[in-house]
Amino acid sequence: MVTNRPGLALGALAADCGPILLADGKARVIAAAHAGWKGALTGILENTIASMELLGAERENITAVLGPSISQENYEVGPEFVERFVNHNPANRDWFRPSPKAGHALFDLNGYTVARLTAAGVHAVQIGRCTYKEEEHFYSYRRATHRGEKDYGRQISAIILEDI
Repeated sequence: MVTNRPGLALGALAADCGPILLADGKARVIAAAHAGWKGALTGILENTIASMELLGAERENITAVLGPSISQENYEVGPEFVERFVNHNPANRDWFRPSPKAGHALFDLNGYTVARLTAAGVHAVQIGRCTYKEEEHFYSYRRATHRGEKDYGRQISAIILEDI
């Protein structure tokens, strides 16, 4: 979602995926996006930035912040997942490291997301909070699944353009 309308809050719900808040303070354009692995791989970040540009934002003035999401140490994936990313771009191999489980890998969704944003020409940072590990602060779909719990949680990351 993208807007240049003051007073309108935009939000992204997430449970392990990356909530991304973006702002161009000069053009007064904001955005909120949800970037899981599939969206990050297939262009949600770049499409959000392009939508901001349609409202007058300029890439060099956009700051993007990746909110709480699952850390690499807690994001184990199978070989087919790694293959999908490497087939898309061989350089994507850099976002995986071996898992203790044979044939599996640990995926750095946060690093990958920030790198895609940076490659798109915006200033990007992450807050470095893990939804899986920080149970007292965040809901994690993966953690709930590992425990056999029901799926009843999400976080919202929100941004609003204030009136001046």
